[in-house]
Amino acid sequence: MGEGAGSDATIYDVAKAAGVSPSTVSRAFSRPGRVSAHTAEKIRAVAEELGYRSKEVARTPTKSTTKIIGLAVADITNPFNFRVIRGCQAAAAEAGFVMTLNDSQESEPLEREMLRRSLPLLDGLVIASSRLSDTELRTVAKTLPTVVLNRWVQGLHCIIPDMPGGVKQSLEHLVELGHKTITYLAGPEASWADGMRWRAVRDSAPKMGFVYHRVGPFSPTLQGGRAAAEVIAARKCKAVVCFNDLMAMGLMRGLAERGLKVPDDVSVIGFDNIFASAFIEPGLTTVAAPLTMLGDSAVRYIVATLNGAKQADPAPVIVPVRLIVRESTAPPCRG
Repeated sequence: MGEGAGSDATIYDVAKAAGVSPSTVSRAFSRPGRVSAHTAEKIRAVAEELGYRSKEVARTPTKSTTKIIGLAVADITNPFNFRVIRGCQAAAAEAGFVMTLNDSQESEPLEREMLRRSLPLLDGLVIASSRLSDTELRTVAKTLPTVVLNRWVQGLHCIIPDMPGGVKQSLEHLVELGHKTITYLAGPEASWADGMRWRAVRDSAPKMGFVYHRVGPFSPTLQGGRAAAEVIAARKCKAVVCFNDLMAMGLMRGLAERGLKVPDDVSVIGFDNIFASAFIEPGLTTVAAPLTMLGDSAVRYIVATLNGAKQADPAPVIVPVRLIVRESTAPPCRG
């Protein structure tokens, strides 16, 4: 087959032609020792004929490890990921590995395509805030050691901030200030974290004695929060718990554009304690998680697995969080 004809070949084309699964094709290139010699030779021959190897795995070393760990994030512009990235990089460098970074831009199809192309090059994978289904993530994890951050997937090693605990601390703070009605500003529908936070609001309401509402979903960005301000203002919400800090800061700006003051007219709480949350005016009350530790722990788990450590049955690792009270929350205005 000519070079041009093979230029669009995918891992699925190779798998079909060789009569094996896509994960077996991936292992044949990234971990030859885990595929029989006969099968590996057959896969390589098919891949060469289709032009797959020259396009996607030409740089794959011939040895069984590449010393590369991949990190896939939902949105690299979200400061939540900055410290996660730094933690991953430091732990990888200490172990003699390098990191690659994939940004899916909150796009499920793009995330799927980037993983498809990069898996043959990797020894391990860290996925932060994935928008893929649990089934797809479990399929990826069958190919190479995988850690999922900010989400729980049964059967996989997951590291998760204590989201219900963080939401509960936020709600307790608002109730103690005297708020009787609290609104949750929702993030992406495909976000597992968003579902957990919304559930925590619903579960806490009967015990704490407040009325709750939900606004959204909106994009988990400054623009998303700013757009939500129109709804928050129209509904005369007095206390808002936001999906993340970016939305909270965007909301504060949108409210100011409508003549509403934070916290005099509306109390606002974020989630993540990103760098800017302490420097805006007013300072943002938010939930802080040890994000650098999340990245560090994920890479250390992968390196230990690659080095032959026997891992216990997967169970989510819950990382404690704490509420940082700043100037964006106050008792409700009685006027």
